Amino acid sequence: MKRFRIAGDVSALPTYAFGNRNIHWWGTLMFMTIEGMTIAVCAAAYLYVRKNFEAWPPPPTPLPDLVIPTIAAVLMVLSIAMMTRVHVATRKMDLRGVQRWLVIMVIVGIVLVALRWFEFKALNTRWDSNAYGSTAWATVAFHSTLLLFEVVETAVFAALMLFGPREKKHFTDVEDDAVYWYFMAAIWVPLYVLVYVSPHFA
Repeated sequence: MKRFRIAGDVSALPTYAFGNRNIHWWGTLMFMTIEGMTIAVCAAAYLYVRKNFEAWPPPPTPLPDLVIPTIAAVLMVLSIAMMTRVHVATRKMDLRGVQRWLVIMVIVGIVLVALRWFEFKALNTRWDSNAYGSTAWATVAFHSTLLLFEVVETAVFAALMLFGPREKKHFTDVEDDAVYWYFMAAIWVPLYVLVYVSPHFA
């Protein structure tokens, strides 16, 4: 009869962890790496097509408008600072703080999604009008999927933290959501400059 020996008692270890001690954090990091590469491909395609034209955008396509895209870009940057409030609250296990700031972030996210509709119109071209229109729309459209899914995920976490059932591990899940928001918002800044601003200096 075989004898079994207990190698170690891990029952006292915590069932959750913040940062890189959490396997979900690594999953989020890999997800951002994959999506970052896709965005890089969109940007590379935009730049590749651009070098084949003397004028950019090619005539008679008008230059993209800057007002709404700039307002949205500024709000996107400000949202990073707001999301840090969620991040800090999760580390403190501050339920009220997490609830309050998640609700605020959902509202901010909805505003950003609404502005994105006008950002597409600000391109002043259709997606199928020419190569410029296709690459510009593809770049903005792919980031729009990141924005939309992040707002939906944040809304789900807001509902969970407001109505439960809540566990301590859910605070670490909210932290991962905050980290992804940083990525989604920060990566938009160079895309905004590439698609909306750079044609004005071509």
